[in-house]
Amino acid sequence: MFKALITATVLSLAPLGAVADEMTDVISDQLQAFQKRDVGTAWGYASPMIQGQFFDPRSFAHIVEQGYGPIWNNATARFGMSMAQDGRVLQTVIVTDQAGQTQVYEYDMIETDAGWKVNGVRPIEMPDVAV
Repeated sequence: MFKALITATVLSLAPLGAVADEMTDVISDQLQAFQKRDVGTAWGYASPMIQGQFFDPRSFAHIVEQGYGPIWNNATARFGMSMAQDGRVLQTVIVTDQAGQTQVYEYDMIETDAGWKVNGVRPIEMPDVAV
């Protein structure tokens, strides 16, 4: 059983290398669209579920601006670990806003017929790092 578990884990993680660039490109492109306040383009990177929750780009932009300030005002982003889970990929993104504040987010990415889409974002605690 242990061998089967290891095999299943390795197989489920194997595709990450092949699609990691596609997913990070989607996240980067959406962040750039927010920088430019190009809400329509940013909206296009959202999954059908997210688009269904907010109905239009303007509502979506309002929620991002009010609840995800570092994403709305992003200056830089670095990509951390990614992990496959239940047919999705969770991608850690470290975002620094224009004021220099840093927040870590976990992006829930799903593959659709139109490519990879952002299916949700949640802030996560940054670990304390000893210097």
